Amino acid sequence: MYYAAYQRINAKVGNMTPGTDGTTIDSMSLTRIDKLIGALKDETYQPQPAKRVYIPKKNGKKRPLGIPSVDDKLVQEVIRMLLEAIFEGQFENGSHGFRPSRSCHTALMQVQNRFTGAKWFIEGDIKGFFDNIQHNVLIEVLRKRISDERFLRLIRKFLNAGYIEDWTFHKTFSGTPQGGLISPILANIYLDQLDKYIEQYIVCYGDVDHPVPGQIDHRVS
Repeated sequence: MYYAAYQRINAKVGNMTPGTDGTTIDSMSLTRIDKLIGALKDETYQPQPAKRVYIPKKNGKKRPLGIPSVDDKLVQEVIRMLLEAIFEGQFENGSHGFRPSRSCHTALMQVQNRFTGAKWFIEGDIKGFFDNIQHNVLIEVLRKRISDERFLRLIRKFLNAGYIEDWTFHKTFSGTPQGGLISPILANIYLDQLDKYIEQYIVCYGDVDHPVPGQIDHRVS
């Protein structure tokens, strides 16, 4: 799995950006991977704080981005692969963001096919979502499908790793690091609870003769 994870992240130019440890993906080796696996087995592995940078948004503001170290990128990619294998099959069909073979285009196609008679729609946004995910809530959601406490402790380590900005360390008491490889899948797992609530709400309160079309998730950007 680590070899597969390396191939995935090595192919992306952005992963050549060094994290707080100053190294890039081209410094990876089989010896380094074996050392990582050993540290994960005895739980001595400790993620490095992410290096925080800011990228411009369309509205003129800036979005914070956390750049993990090389070792953390590799471990996070393995975690992401495992989480995707466990949770991808349970996500709602109306969810399109950060999912394999789904995008803004598949969301628009679903809207076009299912909302042919719609005269209005509701657009919503969760302000600062990635920065405000409650760690304990997220871990409890993960625990519903995962019984391996060592794996859950490893994920919590990443959530609590903090970030460095202007040479100053900042603790993270909530949220997932934007730019972290596991953040999108963790966000989907977290918001899947909302998706399922909305689906149940539709069943309970929708018009039986004219059922409300399936919820379309806007998490596509």
